[in-house]
Amino acid sequence: MLHLCMSFDSATIRRQFPFLQQGERTIYLDSAASAQKPEAVLRAMDVCAQTRYTNVHRAMYPLAERATEDYEAARETVRRFINAQHSDEIIFTKGTTEALNLVAKSWGHSLKKGDVIALSLLEHHSNIVPWHQLSEERGTALAWVDIDEEGHLHMEDFERILQEGNVRLVSVTGQSNVLGVRPPLAEIIAKAHAAGALVCIDAAQLVGHHAIDVQVLDCDFLAFSGHKPYGPTGIGVLYAKRDLLRAMPPFLGGGHMIRSVKRDGFTPADAPQKFEAGTPPIIEAAGLKAALEWLAGIGWKEIEEHESKLIAVACETLQAIPGMRLLGPKNPAELSGCLSFILGGVHPHDLTTVLGKDGFCLRAGHHCTQPLHERLGITASTRLSVGIYNTEEEIRSLKPAILNTIRMLSK
Repeated sequence: MLHLCMSFDSATIRRQFPFLQQGERTIYLDSAASAQKPEAVLRAMDVCAQTRYTNVHRAMYPLAERATEDYEAARETVRRFINAQHSDEIIFTKGTTEALNLVAKSWGHSLKKGDVIALSLLEHHSNIVPWHQLSEERGTALAWVDIDEEGHLHMEDFERILQEGNVRLVSVTGQSNVLGVRPPLAEIIAKAHAAGALVCIDAAQLVGHHAIDVQVLDCDFLAFSGHKPYGPTGIGVLYAKRDLLRAMPPFLGGGHMIRSVKRDGFTPADAPQKFEAGTPPIIEAAGLKAALEWLAGIGWKEIEEHESKLIAVACETLQAIPGMRLLGPKNPAELSGCLSFILGGVHPHDLTTVLGKDGFCLRAGHHCTQPLHERLGITASTRLSVGIYNTEEEIRSLKPAILNTIRMLSK
């Protein structure tokens, strides 16, 4: 894994984000949707676009060869970042959504009627809809692992589903994008493998907050987006074990993903090229490489300690507001990255609209988790999510702003 590590200084880190240096009051608490970009990422993309850009894996002239080397260096950085065993286990995609669809459409091609995909009620729609589509196409079934009122998975429910048989895949979030709870991945993977099922991890929310080691986890698939760990949009990653990728058919057809094409058919290339049809996200790969190296330079211990303090302060601040109901675990130590809440008598959309006029950036709605919100008995919530650039002062300033919003809306 990447281990560089520099001392953590919040003020120094904030200065590395041009977005936060514009002079306007902006308290950005929506990093779970997309994180802001440090100067290192923007600079790496500029350098690629201005001085090192050509298409990759095509021409033989020196500039093109260097661009290809840069692109593959980004893949190697991802491999080290998640500690994959082989660089050809790293597939570049448009994001988490496409990566999960790739698994469903390609690996799922081998499934038959009666095979079961197990999901949890914590899942983002991106880890639900592709499996519904697969069910419609191939007759597979979905089994749902229930949660308790704090968002913890009912592991006895999970074990029952495995015991009923025919579970081919367990696809589960590494960290809820609403409740901030992290399912017990090691236990889930061990139990699934013992039952003969594979495991796919939606790591979109996990990747920017905690270290990931796919060899220690022993997951079969893992997906994440570049824009969550402070990188660019337009690029994501699918990790899959080498043997699985060898057996999977191509997801898309086109240039680069073939070994040969004839009038009566084609032969696909090996992974990863087999799953990267067309011109890839070249500039975005430069940005992702820079983002992951930048994160590694800070250190996971420092990141986790800083964000844990922010979440604890958020819980304390919000609980002091009359009519406030926090969702998810009652113990702040169990929260990671975000927490969501509802405020009696105030719709989340109204709350965030008024707060937004005062510079606060929070998200309201179902956060692409309608089954979860239905399980919690609500239709919408307000989400506060933190990034490495946030401060305790920003979090504490929410209380007077929310109290002022309540007064304004009650007139």
